[in-house]
Amino acid sequence: MKKIIRFMQRENLFNLLLAILTIVLVSGVLISFFEEGISLGGGVWWSLVTLTTVGYGDISPATTGGRILAVIIMFFGIGLLGTLSATLAALLISKRIKENKGMCATEIENHIILCEWNHRSEAIYTELRGDPKTAESPIVLIAEIQEKPVDDPELIFIHGAVCEATLEKANLAKAHTVIILGDDNLDAMARDAKVVLSTLTIESMNNDAYTVVELVDKKNEIHCQRANADEIIVGSELGSHLVATAAVDHGISRIISELLSNSYGNELFSMQVPATLAGKSFLDVMVAMKKEEQTTVIGIQKGQGGELFTNPEIDYTVLSGDYLVVISKERQV
Repeated sequence: MKKIIRFMQRENLFNLLLAILTIVLVSGVLISFFEEGISLGGGVWWSLVTLTTVGYGDISPATTGGRILAVIIMFFGIGLLGTLSATLAALLISKRIKENKGMCATEIENHIILCEWNHRSEAIYTELRGDPKTAESPIVLIAEIQEKPVDDPELIFIHGAVCEATLEKANLAKAHTVIILGDDNLDAMARDAKVVLSTLTIESMNNDAYTVVELVDKKNEIHCQRANADEIIVGSELGSHLVATAAVDHGISRIISELLSNSYGNELFSMQVPATLAGKSFLDVMVAMKKEEQTTVIGIQKGQGGELFTNPEIDYTVLSGDYLVVISKERQV
C-alpha cells in the first residue's frame, strides 16, 4: 500500500483524481439545482456518465443552465480522462521499457538465477524450458547486455555484472538455484577468477541456494570448492572425456547428447523413490521401475543434490529419502 501511495504521489495521480472527483461532485450538485426532479445522487450519476462521454440518456438537462453545465463537463471530461489515460499508458510503456532494459528489481521466489548470457546460456535456457519440471519456472537473468534477449514473461532480466547490487535486485535470498557461467569476453584465467568471485559472493549472501558453476580450467576447481559451490562443471574436461570415449566406443557421443537433451529421445534425471519401493533392494527397484514405468535405474542419490552412487550392488537397500537416477522417455514431475 505504501508503494502504491508513493507511486501516485510521484506521478501526481492524486491531484488528477481529486480534480475529477471535485468536478463530479460540484456538477452533480449544480445539475440537481438547475433541473427539477433530479436528486443529488442522480446528479452525481449524470455527472459521471457525461464526464466519461458515455451518455446513457436516462437523465437529460432541459434548462439553459443545465445544458451549459453539460457542455462544460463534456469538454473537461475529454481533457481530464485523456490526461489520465495518457498518464497510465505512459507508465505502462515506461515499465515495459525498464523491464526490457533490465532496470527493475523482482520479488519472485523459488526461482532460478542465470548469470551471464552467451550461446551456452541460450542453450541452457532452451533446455530448461524444454523440461516439464522447469518449463514455467521463473528465471532471472543477470547479464551485461543491452536488453532482454528472449520474449518470455517468466524470464526476468537484470542488467549489470554479477555483484551484490544485481543479486539483491534478482532476489537471491529467495532463489532456489543459481547457475554461474563464465564471461566469454575474458581470457580463461580471468574468466574462472570471475566465476570464483561470483560464487563467493552468492554463497555469502545465500548459502541455501544450490549453485552450479562452469569452469574452463580444472585447476580452479579447488577454489570453487572452497567457495562452497554445490556442483562444478569443467567444460574442457567434459568435452575431452566425451571425445576420447567416442574415439574408443563409436557412437557414444550421440547417446550422451540424447540423454542430456530435453528436445528428443530419452532423458537422464533424478526422481524421488516411490513409497511402494522404499526399503527394497536395488535389484527389486530396478526391475519394478522397468516393468511398471519403462524406466531404467542407473544409480542412487542420497537426497536431492546429495552423494551419488552409480550402479550400486544388487542388495543395496533403497531408502525412502533416496532419489533414483533414471533414464526415461518422459520426466516424472
